[in-house]
Amino acid sequence: MSAAPTVTPSGSGVFARTRARITARTLRTDRWWLPPLLTTLGLAAFVGYATVRSFVRTAYWVPEYHYLTPFYSPCVSASCVPGSSHFGVWVGELPMWIPLGFVVLPFLLGFRLTCYYYRKAYYRSVWLSPPACAVAEPHTSYSGETRLPLIIQNTHRYFFYFALVVTLVNSYDAITAFHGASGGFGFGLGNLVLLINVTLLWGYTLSCHSCRHIVGGRLKNFSAHPVRYWYWTQISKLNTRHMALAWTTLGTLAFTDFYVMLVASDTISDLRFID
Repeated sequence: MSAAPTVTPSGSGVFARTRARITARTLRTDRWWLPPLLTTLGLAAFVGYATVRSFVRTAYWVPEYHYLTPFYSPCVSASCVPGSSHFGVWVGELPMWIPLGFVVLPFLLGFRLTCYYYRKAYYRSVWLSPPACAVAEPHTSYSGETRLPLIIQNTHRYFFYFALVVTLVNSYDAITAFHGASGGFGFGLGNLVLLINVTLLWGYTLSCHSCRHIVGGRLKNFSAHPVRYWYWTQISKLNTRHMALAWTTLGTLAFTDFYVMLVASDTISDLRFID
């Protein structure tokens, strides 16, 4: 066990002057470090995969079935392959250091980074504040989210509105993908993958704490607003699954992109039900 850091007059947390003097970081003997480690590995795996796939510019569009990976949607530059620009071409050729999904990626990153659940996850696992119950954190002071850079976390409610628009775009992509190889209506395994992904994305977005507050957070009299109260109760039920949806959607986003990549690169053939 490492020794406790030196206590300073401005110290807070378990090493503050008013707390009991325990030199050990923790008296726990179980594997308390395992959940933070797994959380860090999980987040790092997704960030690494998503970063690579966002910049490679290959195998992101299946022209036969109109499958477009969510990492490249919407694709609105002249660098996009023909057919993948569902919303038209807004800008010219992009240099390689700019991802083709540049329109929404910053907002999606901001929405996830400032998410209440993800804050808890990376505060505890990466920043170790605190890493586990009854385990001292390595920091001797705490200012909360009152100064830079953490004060930016308060922009989450605004990123939520952008996330709604992005989810609508993903929904449009999923509907457009009902396309057959010879034209007209088509339905394959890729359509199921896209639909499951966008359904879970709606669940994650609408279960957001900001959405719950927008729907009914300022109501003082529920009986006077029965419709908003009903929506608030439904969002509240969904909100209890926000953590599960936060992790599930990371998995479905990566899997959806991976499936589209396999089909687009002719590594596998899409299983078609109607073509």
